[in-house]
Parts: sequence; C-alpha cells; structure tokens
Amino acid sequence: QVQLVESGGGLVQPGGTLRLSCAASGSFWSINTMGWFRQAPRNERELAATITNGGSASYADSVKGRFTISRDNAKNTVYLQMNSLEPVDTAVYYCFAHATLAGTTSYTAWGQGTQVTVSS
Repeated sequence: QVQLVESGGGLVQPGGTLRLSCAASGSFWSINTMGWFRQAPRNERELAATITNGGSASYADSVKGRFTISRDNAKNTVYLQMNSLEPVDTAVYYCFAHATLAGTTSYTAWGQGTQVTVSS
C-alpha cells in the first residue's frame, strides 16, 4: 500500500528553524492531499498544515505566518518549513497522505512521527 517515512525533527532553540520531510512510497495510483498533524504531551492532536496535489495549502492559526508546507509531486514528498519556532511548537509531528490505490480505493497513510523540541 503506502508507506511514509519522516525525517528532520530535532532540538532547536526558540526563534530557530527546522525543516521536516515526509516521503511516500509503495503501490498506489495517486497521492492526493498530504499534511502534518502534531501532538504535544497532554494535548489533543492538532492539524498543523495541509496541501493538495495542486499545491493549495492551508494552516492552523497557531502556525500561520511561521510554517510553510510544500510538496514535490515527482518525489511524492511533502515538506514543512518551520520558522520562528516557539516552545509551544514542541510536539511529535506526524505526516499523513490520502492516496488512491488501484481502482478507486482510498487509503490514508501515516508517518511514524518525528519529535520536535524547542527549548533553550
């Protein structure tokens, strides 16, 4: 089916930047909307950003103006550029992808999660 592999998390100081990547592989007809959720300890999972295969992006208010989502359709990869990071951005970040498998079967794949820690 579809496998997602994330990379790019880590520890960064407040005001710093990180770039997350998530690559899709496997057997599918197409990758449609991709995006990123995040979950901080004791918090519910939050949808941070999404992007359609046409490049239309949307953001949570909490990250708007600081995060930029993009994708490379040829590589089936989505990116999350995170600037001006704040301690409240500390969370595990999960990418997801809505895919169409053979025929018209829809499938949602999830990445394994990558830790982002913003701390001085």
